[in-house]
Amino acid sequence: MTKQNPSQKIGVIGLGLMGTAITERLIENGFVPVVWNRTRAKADALIDAGAQWSDRPLAECQRVIISLFSSDVVREVLPPMLVDLRSGQTLIDTTTGDPRDSIHWEQRLTFSGAFYLDAPISGSSQQTREGQATVMVGGQQRAFEDCNDLWPVLGAQVFHVGRCGSAAKMKLVSNLVLGLNRAALAEGLAFADALHIDLHTALAVLRGSAAYSRQMDTKGTKMIDGDFAVHAKLTQHLKDVNLILQTAEQEGLVLPISEAHRQLLQQAEALGYGQQDNSAIIQALRRSPA
Repeated sequence: MTKQNPSQKIGVIGLGLMGTAITERLIENGFVPVVWNRTRAKADALIDAGAQWSDRPLAECQRVIISLFSSDVVREVLPPMLVDLRSGQTLIDTTTGDPRDSIHWEQRLTFSGAFYLDAPISGSSQQTREGQATVMVGGQQRAFEDCNDLWPVLGAQVFHVGRCGSAAKMKLVSNLVLGLNRAALAEGLAFADALHIDLHTALAVLRGSAAYSRQMDTKGTKMIDGDFAVHAKLTQHLKDVNLILQTAEQEGLVLPISEAHRQLLQQAEALGYGQQDNSAIIQALRRSPA
């Protein structure tokens, strides 16, 4: 029996849409994911595909990826696991969360001789699964370089943007622009619909015009067809927009367009689209929501 290379065992904490996509990518690239999730049943298909379950992933893996819904969930899940933390370990947190939490966790892990990298991912779970996402990383250069074999698994482009917390901040900037591009597309399609322009024609024109954004490729047809099968949940982006506005307020900055965006997301959520794909924001803009 071939002995497993310990460096190939990568812990994964959290098996939501993104955590599942990350785990699938690890398996595809020859790693052995050692997974944990609050609902164990979510791991069944991944275990069948080659992952391993552990109640204590930090006890088994030198490097552990965290993929949870929010900073609040990280604060709930991570502390009990730190009993297994060892000097030299690296925790890679892909959660889109509060930059202040990233700084807190780095300080706490550094005290134990371990490393913490905030490494949020820009892209949907589908883009991550296809290796097309972008990863922003904040933290010590040494820890970043020690994970050079993992970065191509997590994304097509990887940016080490500075000290810990920098990546969490950059992810909020990225999500602000991304979300507004998506909302602008939804509003444009709703406007075209009201003007009785064929929506597939409208989308083709927009793609060929100066108005182009990648959201037209990933979300345009979904909006037109009402296909809200989840790549990234609307309620999760609302969480991110709330965090963007909260962080801006801390810096004394007003973001009026993002505030309007939040209201649209809240309307779509109130219409029952919170657990569906974030392209469902268009339902808040249609004259007669479906």
